[in-house]
Amino acid sequence: HKSLLPWNHQHTTHNHNTMIAATTISRMASSQAPKVLRLRLAGNNTTSQVKNNNYMKRYFSDKTKEAANTTAKESTSSSTAATTAAKEEAKKTTWWNNTAWWGTAGAMAGWGMSGAAIYDALESSPELISLNMTGVLLVYSSLFARWAFVVKPQNLLLAGCHITNVGAQMNQLRRAVEYKKENGKDDEVDDIMKKAGATAAAGAACVLGGPMVQSALVNANLGFVSSIA
Repeated sequence: HKSLLPWNHQHTTHNHNTMIAATTISRMASSQAPKVLRLRLAGNNTTSQVKNNNYMKRYFSDKTKEAANTTAKESTSSSTAATTAAKEEAKKTTWWNNTAWWGTAGAMAGWGMSGAAIYDALESSPELISLNMTGVLLVYSSLFARWAFVVKPQNLLLAGCHITNVGAQMNQLRRAVEYKKENGKDDEVDDIMKKAGATAAAGAACVLGGPMVQSALVNANLGFVSSIA
């Protein structure tokens, strides 16, 4: 009789531990598992812990796959909606309100201006060059070359034509200055160079100080003026 006591004690301890483990799993599942699973765990605390663990793993694995499939479907639906909206917007766009079309047309026209300056440098006499107009074109093309490069999307065709025009007008300016100096018009050249320096300084000030002035006008709440800025 005494020899049976250790076995009885071990058997009782094993059953007690099994019941505690099953109860713990049941409590953990009560907050996340569905009612059917909670009833299964709580209905028989002596059920094998291994079976319950496997059942729990299958349940939560299925839930994880279901959540992943739902997320994938929502992502696909969102992408499809965005694509559809883009196609609808493209259908409404015509050449009249297409910024890409007008940007390309403006760049092609700009190349005509650059080509004219190159043609004049090759064929026309320097005495025909207007230094005032040359200076204006230099400032104009410098500003628009920068604008075409920083605008989004970039208009590299337009930037290229204005950069070319800057080079062509600089060559025209050189030809005109050399011609006037050769013909004793140094005073006229000095006057033109002073005006060109003042114009260049004003242009640089506009480029460098423009963002600060714009920000100040916008934050000043001046109504129509702030809205334009």
